[in-house]
Amino acid sequence: MAEQKPRRPLRDRTRVVHAGVPRPVQGAPQLPGPALASHFHLEGDPATSPYVYSRDGNPTWTLYQRALAELEGGPATVFASGMAAAAAVLVPLLRPGDVLVAPSDGYPAVRSLATGHLGRCGIEVRLVPSSEPPPDSAIEGARLVWLETPSNPSLDVVDIAEVARRAHAAGALVAVDNTLATPLAQRPLDLGADYSVSSDSKHLTGHGDLILGHVAVRDPDRRSELVGWRTETGAIAGPFEVWLAHRSLATLALRLEQQSATALALAERLLFREDVAAVRYPGLPGDRAHEVAKRQMRGFGSVISFTLEDRGRAERFLADCELVEQATSFGGVRSSAERRARWGGDDLPEGFIRFSVGCEDADDLIADVERALDLSAG
Repeated sequence: MAEQKPRRPLRDRTRVVHAGVPRPVQGAPQLPGPALASHFHLEGDPATSPYVYSRDGNPTWTLYQRALAELEGGPATVFASGMAAAAAVLVPLLRPGDVLVAPSDGYPAVRSLATGHLGRCGIEVRLVPSSEPPPDSAIEGARLVWLETPSNPSLDVVDIAEVARRAHAAGALVAVDNTLATPLAQRPLDLGADYSVSSDSKHLTGHGDLILGHVAVRDPDRRSELVGWRTETGAIAGPFEVWLAHRSLATLALRLEQQSATALALAERLLFREDVAAVRYPGLPGDRAHEVAKRQMRGFGSVISFTLEDRGRAERFLADCELVEQATSFGGVRSSAERRARWGGDDLPEGFIRFSVGCEDADDLIADVERALDLSAG
């Protein structure tokens, strides 16, 4: 009998299409529908049943979590939102007297949770910018180093492996908000992080129609802690939303390929306009994040940023776009953008635009952006 050659590793398009999908059963759907149940049949010893009550576990969660684990490289736990996922790491892990290192330019809700709730609980919060790795003086004595890379909205990229090495040497754990990159473009656990956190509402599901989050870990014991926290706090996702997320996950690679290619083309075009400043995209050669991004990322995502001269010009530009909706999210199939300074709280120019590239034809989208820029200049 001829010796079989080992199967080569599957590529991303194949992996996401098959991730978490159960083995074929005659007459069964390829992806079972959502288990819309609050409780399950249960006789005798509860330990003999895989499911008891849907705050503890649900078959639909199981399949989606299995898919995420395959993509992340470690066991995953789904939560009701990205912030529920972030809180499940931050709140139970940190105790009075602990030190948290977090990005000063990261997601505002995480920053607010850290400086507000955690600060009031006696946790020291050291905020450092994402434009440079956290210095040793910030990491010293820390319990947890929280990274967001690429950062939102500044699009800086932190060297995860280098920070994880220094943090672990100092006795700290490392969590990475991987929302903007996704596990297809960047695998924090492989780079040494202990937690990979994501708002699945963005790229992973990609259609702007649900709220969801997850945490993946290297240590299975930490996964048990996360599941316990989810059960105790009730930070659970609805099975229909989880089923929609799993269904949408199959097209992630295709969407990211289209979005990334168009984002790079748009960023390159904007570089040549004298009325557009500070164009940022990690995939853009010459961007300050590009060299680190090339080392640790396999794709650069859909988000670019640039700055127009003032608030009025930025608002006119957004109003003049026909294919771009104004929204405060990213990663969807339809392009969206916003003048980020409208929220306050960040050190951003009034004309700063965060732009999420969708799946439109690249030529159509670029033409629409340039037309809006021309109109808004008048």
